Order: sequence, then C-alpha cells, then structure tokens
Amino acid sequence: MQFLLVIYIDEALLGALPAAEYDALMRDCIRHADRLQAEGTLVLAQKLQPVDRARTLRERDGGVRITDGPFAETREILAGFNLVNARDPEEAMRIARDFPWYRYGSIEVRPVDDMGAERIRVGA
Repeated sequence: MQFLLVIYIDEALLGALPAAEYDALMRDCIRHADRLQAEGTLVLAQKLQPVDRARTLRERDGGVRITDGPFAETREILAGFNLVNARDPEEAMRIARDFPWYRYGSIEVRPVDDMGAERIRVGA
C-alpha cells in the first residue's frame, strides 16, 4: 500500500528555531529520507516553497478565479509531502513519526487510492 504523509508546519513554531537547529533537523530529515528511499520505502519526497508563492485556482458561479496564496488562512501551512510504501496504516504512522516535522505542526497520513483500478472502473 502507498500512503501520503502530508506535512503541515506552524510557521511560528518553526520560525522560533535557531537557524543552526533548523539546518540540523533538515540534514537529519534528508539523511533519513535517503535511507528510506534506498530501502524502497520512500517513493517521493518534496519540500514546498512558501505559501506566498502559491496560487489557487477555483471555479465558482460559472467563473474561473485565480487567487494568491492558499484557499484558507490557517495557522499551519502545507510545507511538503512524502509518498511511502507501507504494509498498513500503523506502519505508515510509524514512518511519519520518524520525521521531526510533527513537532512543529502535523503530519497527515492518508492512504493513496489505486489509480489503475480507478482507470479501469471509469473506462479511461
């Protein structure tokens, strides 16, 4: 099974870290991700740019709108994600706990649907 570990960060908590401490966390995170990728657990990991670089596309009342930033103002911002292979939700949660970012926000662990099966189901 695949799971998406969606990383949300509270910018105030992360911003309170001294730069050297943040850099050490990031180095450890990258090394951990490299180990997971080498063992075939981590499929893809990516850090996102800040929300002030984001744009949101939506259609409402027959019109398309593009706005700057995320859809809603929240305390935690979407900061990145990891796509992992795991036997079950418990293993995926264990993998998420090995990343430090939940201490500065949260990590949502969500099963990924099988798009091959969906493709067959809808005849695409």
